Parts: sequence; C-alpha cells; structure tokens
Amino acid sequence: MTHADGMAALSRPSLLLVDDDPLICEAIGFVLASDFTVHPAASREEAIDLVRSGLEAVPELALIDLGLPPRPHRPDEGFALISELLALAPDMRILVLSGQNEEMHARHARALGALEFIAKPAHPIRVREALFAALSVKPEDPAKPALPLLGNSPAMVALRGQIQQFAATPFPVLIEGESGTGKERAAEWLHHSSPRRDHPFLTLNCAAMSPHLIESLLFGHARGAFTGATGQRAGYFEDAGAGTLFLDEIGELPVDLQPKLLRVLENGEYQRVGETQRRFSQARVIAATNRDLKTEVRAGRFRADLYHRLSVFSLRVPPLRDLAEDRFRLLSHFGGAVAGQLHTAPFALGKEAETLWRQYAFPGNVRELRNIVIRLQTKYPGSEVGRAELAAELDLASPAPLEQVLAPNAAAEAPTAAESRIRQAMLTLEQDAAFNLDATLRAQERAFVEAALRVAQGNVSHAARLLGLHRTTLYNRMEALGLPRPQVPANP
Repeated sequence: MTHADGMAALSRPSLLLVDDDPLICEAIGFVLASDFTVHPAASREEAIDLVRSGLEAVPELALIDLGLPPRPHRPDEGFALISELLALAPDMRILVLSGQNEEMHARHARALGALEFIAKPAHPIRVREALFAALSVKPEDPAKPALPLLGNSPAMVALRGQIQQFAATPFPVLIEGESGTGKERAAEWLHHSSPRRDHPFLTLNCAAMSPHLIESLLFGHARGAFTGATGQRAGYFEDAGAGTLFLDEIGELPVDLQPKLLRVLENGEYQRVGETQRRFSQARVIAATNRDLKTEVRAGRFRADLYHRLSVFSLRVPPLRDLAEDRFRLLSHFGGAVAGQLHTAPFALGKEAETLWRQYAFPGNVRELRNIVIRLQTKYPGSEVGRAELAAELDLASPAPLEQVLAPNAAAEAPTAAESRIRQAMLTLEQDAAFNLDATLRAQERAFVEAALRVAQGNVSHAARLLGLHRTTLYNRMEALGLPRPQVPANP
C-alpha cells in the first residue's frame, strides 16, 4: 500500500461487517471498499474480539446479519450482538442486513438499538445509501459542555436533586440503570456540577477492552512490562489527574483486577504494570452498570467489599417508561437536533400517533427513542406522522411494553395474571391487522387438548382431569376439533 492509499484508508469511515456467508462478505466488502474501510467477521464472538482488541479505533458503523453461528437459522445471536456492540461502543451506528426479515425481528432489532433494518437480498446501492444516511446523523459532540438532564417528571427531578447533592463530595458514585437510559450523561453531569469541572472527565468502558489490556489502561505500564510495551505509558488514573474517571460497565471488570481497583478507592494507591513504584491518584471514580451487582456478588463474580466501596453513593437512572411526558420533551430535543443535522423541516406527530407515543414503553429507552426520531425525520421531513407510520417503527411485541401498556407510570406495580393477559392481547391486536378471535381460540383449544393427551399418553380420562373437563365433554371437543380418538390397545 502506498502512502496515498494509507491516507485514503484513514479518511474513510470504518465499517464492521458481520455475516457468516463468506460470499456475501466478499461481495459486500468489494462493493463498499472504495467508500469504507471494511472489517469482516463471521460470528458474534469474532466481531466482539475484533472490536475489543483487533482494531486501533472502534468502527463508526456496523452492518450485521441476525442469523449467525452457532444458530444461523435463528435471530438470537444477532440480537445479542447488537446489545454487546452498543455496550462496547454506544455511539456505533448499527444497521441490520438479514434474510430473517420478519417484521417482528426488524422491530426488535431497532428496539435493541439498531438504526435501520435492510432485508436481504438488497441492492448494494441501497446498502451504501443506508450507511451514508446513518453517518449523516452525528453523535453529540463530547467536547461540548454537558447538557442538563432533560425532563420535568418526578423521577428526573429526583435524579437531578441527587446529582446536586452528591456532586461536591470526593466519594465514589455507582450509577445503575437499564441499557440506553443515559448513565454516562448522568456521570457527565455529576462531573460538570462538581468542583472538578475544570479537570479531565475520562471514560473507560470495561466491557470494551480485552481483559488482559484493562490493567495497563487503568494503571499504565513500564517499558518491557509485556510484549509490545515498547515504552512507558500513563494510565487513566494518572491522566485523569484531579478530575473524574468514569468506569462504564463496571460489572465486566475481571475478578483478578477488582482488588487493585479497591486499593485505589481506599487509599489512592496503585502501581503501573511492571513497576514497583507506588503512585497515588486524586481522581474521583464514578462507575455504572446495567447489571444487578448484588446478584453478581452473591454469584461470586463481583467482590462484596468493592461493591460497598463503589456504592458509597448510588443513583438509579430511571427507564424512559417511567418518565411520563418527558418522552415528548426528548422527542422535541432530538427531533430539532436531527432536523438541523439533515437540514430539513422537523416532522410532527398526529393526535393518534401522540397517544401511541405516550403509551409505548420504549424497551430500548432513550437510545431507542433517538433512533426512532432519526428514522421518522429521514422518512417524513416536514410532515405529520400518523399512528400507522409510527407503529411501523415500534417494537410492539417486545416483552418490556407488556409491563407498561395500560399503566406506563406504574413500573413498580406487578400486574395481575389477568391484567398481563389483557396487555398481551392489546399488543397482539395492535400488531396483527388480520387477527381473528375464533381462529385463535380454536388453535389454543386444540393445542391444550393435544398437550393434555400427550402428557396423559393417550388416556382420555387422565387428559380430561388435566383440562378440568368431563371425559364425555373432552370427547365432544376432540370430535369438533377433528382430533382422532386415541387407539386403545386390545386386551390379550
């Protein structure tokens, strides 16, 4: 490669391409090579390893298939990869290119954080256009001052109050919350509201780094400390100075490193890898996790003493479903920002679409909301978006909305079994325009009758007891459903 070629490659956007079909990878890679620096991977594991340790910089874009080994005929690996990539690189823009193009799969992929879903087969020009459209919407500039946490709901008012209360203290803070809720934004605001605001705010994602690199990144290393350590290097604790070090996904920190982090938290002391000299950190540590660390402690995957040290103060960033009308404030904020980036007039929601927006539980939280706004702004600039257009962008079959469809602000109240069934029925009616109640009931009845007969090994009396029916009634139901009577062995 010539110097000019190398400079051109550096200027091209980087793309992670994940597909287990080598012909597809080769064909797409060839078509996109002039516009993107393509990094191919054939599996979820290979993709994660590539992002963690094989690249100098995390790719800006990812184009992934849902059907990946070891279960290429199911979307599970692809769904898991979307979540893992966003945990590693929250600003990565993910597009799905998949033959598993059922609408429910597309909606769920978008709810997890994928920006767009493209069904196979797709023309390369369509793929290229979608990738450049994703690049046109930039993540928020980390160099700009942190915005206040938006929202006037009681949950957000309480969160801002806690941040102001904890900001001036030197003690660690543990931020908990679901994926996509904005835990890093809460950490930024803690720093911005503190006396440390004029010092660095550094972020290390513990899930994004190969375990054998994290110690060196945190504490630095001496020359020759390990293969490839050609010079000495300061770590994040040293670079943060008197500022703030934000450790995201702290639940992923390797167990063997946890005592070393505990030591820094207790007395500020640490050592570079390969050195015996003691160094001292002045940085304040803020950690975040979407895991239940108490459960991790009980399972032996996280030290109890480290957990208690990190959680001197703790914050919980609320899920979007608990934020009431704040979802409209976020709609306005992101809608204005995206319209400005695309140089188009903002869209507006019609009355029925507003009702659906209010009812939807946003399982992917603020990240999902932002992606929905990007898609709507791209498709309907300057237009009014109706209920049908909005519903097409939502994951109405996701388990998360089941908890909130009828009472979106009552997250702590467990629904009764009857209420859960009602909510599931509501989602089914919303999703399936061709729903037929009689056909659905017949299918359910047939499934339960056949299940009871299998459990009872063909004994109709036993099956009837399992179903709470009289044997004669069960015979009548079987006849109406067209089910044959089980064969009774003849007496010898």
